[in-house]
Amino acid sequence: MASTTAIPSPNKSVAETAIAYRGAAAIWTLPPDIIQTHILTRLDAATLAWAATTCSQLHALSSQEDLWANLCFSTWPSTSSPRIRHVIRSFPHGSRCFFSDSSTIPRPIIFATPRNSHMSIDRTPELISAVDLYYRRQLLLSREVETETVSDWFRYSPFRVDVLEPTEVVQTPMRYPVGEDACLELAEELRLSWIVIDARGGRAMNLSSQKPVWVQRHWLSGELEVKFTTVMGGEKGSPSELALCSASVRCVGVEGGEVQVREGSLHMEDMDGMNLNGKESLVILQRALEGKRESGKEGREGYGMFGKRKRERKERMIRREGTLDVVCVSFATLSFMWLLYACGCVVWRG
Repeated sequence: MASTTAIPSPNKSVAETAIAYRGAAAIWTLPPDIIQTHILTRLDAATLAWAATTCSQLHALSSQEDLWANLCFSTWPSTSSPRIRHVIRSFPHGSRCFFSDSSTIPRPIIFATPRNSHMSIDRTPELISAVDLYYRRQLLLSREVETETVSDWFRYSPFRVDVLEPTEVVQTPMRYPVGEDACLELAEELRLSWIVIDARGGRAMNLSSQKPVWVQRHWLSGELEVKFTTVMGGEKGSPSELALCSASVRCVGVEGGEVQVREGSLHMEDMDGMNLNGKESLVILQRALEGKRESGKEGREGYGMFGKRKRERKERMIRREGTLDVVCVSFATLSFMWLLYACGCVVWRG
């Protein structure tokens, strides 16, 4: 088996360079099974992808489907279900493509398309959600949810995907927070992944900001709502020019100070604060699935940007309404004055 060649650094001594050459060659004294099973499986995705670019031998070993499949399952336990396993195998490059899609976020691209044009939503008859909720690296919830998208009920009702049944609760090791600071600290320990998969199109994306962007405690019930978001683009000039996709987790305190998770849901709203229906949301999701991606998680930065654009739109609408009110009042005044003038002329002629 051919050995790799390390590139010597100009800052290294001759002895250090010789050691680097011997170390690079020494790895290939090990059987490939040992390298793959006991070395490559211990790497994270970024390191594994980097290792694949160093030489042809490591590229071949690092591109094995089982290696990336195990990495997907360990990162997102919900993807280990038989249905999602089957879907992942249908992706263009299997688990490696799925991992890349699910580790990036869609760019909020705004489309300058007429309102009467639309994408063919029939090509996405189903969406699959893979949801994983963690508290301090402890898995609280791992679930697969399948959502049909062809019925009128889905397309013309507010878009919403629930991960828990109405009466279902999830016990947690969390303690109910006392005070706002404790509430924020508890929320900071939560991590959520919500991957949406288009099985027919062979694409996936993560709609959660991983870390919470917003937390609120209800003043009466004490219920905690923690929100994870992603901003996506819609049609230019419309209220859905930017859409906020929110994954919300609701927690309640019970006797003994423990906290239960009683709701996990996904919905989408426009810049007017209105919930989008299933048809509108599906068009935005399709464009995001097929569009360009960015590495990293935008989190609070994207949420803040959406809030800023939302306020600017509201201010423009207020100014526009104010201008319209002035025009209406002026027109009414002129009409009244004209009426008085017309009546005066009639009386004068009479």
